[in-house]
Amino acid sequence: MADPHSDLREETVSSQTVYQGVFLQIRKDEARLPDGSLHTREWVVHPGASAIVALDGEGRVLMERQWRYPMGREYLEIPAGKIDAGETPLQTAQRELLEETGMRADHWESLTVIHPAIGFSNEVIHIFLARGVSGSSDHAALDHGERIETLWMSQEELMNLVRSGRLPDVKTQIALWHLQERNPRRG
Repeated sequence: MADPHSDLREETVSSQTVYQGVFLQIRKDEARLPDGSLHTREWVVHPGASAIVALDGEGRVLMERQWRYPMGREYLEIPAGKIDAGETPLQTAQRELLEETGMRADHWESLTVIHPAIGFSNEVIHIFLARGVSGSSDHAALDHGERIETLWMSQEELMNLVRSGRLPDVKTQIALWHLQERNPRRG
């Protein structure tokens, strides 16, 4: 089947790594547009991530508070972390939930997949719904330099924060809207 948008496709002419960090890479490419002109494209290579909407038996959502250095402030968000080499997105979600919160879940399902920064990164976040969550934050095994506070919040509280603009994390907002669609009586 022919691509109906082939007149938009850009072809990579050259590509170079301009920065290689611990897990992020910055690339500078030269791309040929359909009209033949050449343009520079700078973008971040990201390994991908998984995020988790973890529900307890009362339908409350497990949330994290943590400092986000680039923004210079504390954020309230759902648990999440980068996909390690050789892991599936589900394995990452299960590992991150246990490492960051000390919790496990009996039932897992895909909630959605998002591309949060399409203008400058190839990052993909797989968002999962986890039910039958149990455990204790006493069993969390945080990464070196990671500080996280966990708390349970009602879906209604969280949707009020989203609607009032006081929960700006995009993966958390999207996850909560999807949860609301599946269970509209809870928020």
